Amino acid sequence: MTSHDIRTLVDAFFSGLSLGEIDADMLTPEMTFWSVNSGVSERERFLQGIRVLATIAGKSLCYTVDTLIVDGQRAAAEVSSSGTLINGEGLQNKHVFIFTVSDGKISAVVEFMNQRVVEEKIMPLMMALGTGKK
Repeated sequence: MTSHDIRTLVDAFFSGLSLGEIDADMLTPEMTFWSVNSGVSERERFLQGIRVLATIAGKSLCYTVDTLIVDGQRAAAEVSSSGTLINGEGLQNKHVFIFTVSDGKISAVVEFMNQRVVEEKIMPLMMALGTGKK
């Protein structure tokens, strides 16, 4: 897979993340996602989680890739997100995503972000919807 192909795959990932629906065909069956907030998630849990996030944000979240570096079959993206939550509060955050690509599909994603934003704005809404864990 070329550097351009990986950039296209990462762009499609963020387009889907903004909508709350990522095409499962762009992910390997054994894809894992790790974030500083939730630890390791298998593919299905990750896909469910982004649907919940889209619901909490009223499908208003927009992810913008500020910087993307591709090295071999890995990519690092500095990303800004913004949107409006279902309670009317604005949401902005900064993220770093690390992607691993295998056989033309995303096999692993690692995400770092400002945890305080998640704890203060997203988790209370997840708890209210009964989808958060404490």
